[in-house]
Amino acid sequence: MRDLVYYVAASIDGFIADPHGDVSAFPQDRATLAALFDRYPETCPAHLRDVLGVIGAPRRFDTVLMGYRTYEPALAVGLPGGVYPHLHQVVVTHRDVPDSPNLTAISGDLPHQIARLKDQPGRDIWLCGGANLAAQLIDHIDEIQIKVNPVILGAGTPLLPVPGAARDLRLATMEELPGGVALLTYRSGNHRKEPARSAQ
Repeated sequence: MRDLVYYVAASIDGFIADPHGDVSAFPQDRATLAALFDRYPETCPAHLRDVLGVIGAPRRFDTVLMGYRTYEPALAVGLPGGVYPHLHQVVVTHRDVPDSPNLTAISGDLPHQIARLKDQPGRDIWLCGGANLAAQLIDHIDEIQIKVNPVILGAGTPLLPVPGAARDLRLATMEELPGGVALLTYRSGNHRKEPARSAQ
């Protein structure tokens, strides 16, 4: 079974964007980006790959899962097929999405749909946003990787606005990246698979 991995950037105080949904306050250190995209080249948007010199093949993910608000900026920059055409892009929405290769919309019984997706053969699934979608799927997330940026936003979109009872996670790894970013990897207590490591 494939893992569902919530891989996301956050501030020290636990926000993934400011109150307006803006992430520009997060430092964009070239060395940090190089380290992250060396680890997971497939997470670099297609329109930035040449700019940043990212040429690597996918190492961990072949599918990216997102809500409509995460997908929508692709339309604003003229990329109706999404910014990750090299991956199978799955958008959770009741709206229509363009008929494009590697782009699928799902709705309805979300836990059932995600369970089916995880049962399919292939690499792991990257849940790239948003926070509300991650909160809905918290019981199906196998791993949470947080890129903790050295900034305090004070308010904004919380990392995981999960209601109800507390969930236990296991800290698997802590890594220091260039630019003062810490990469924290947590595994769900219900899953024993060890976190994937990139080839060095």
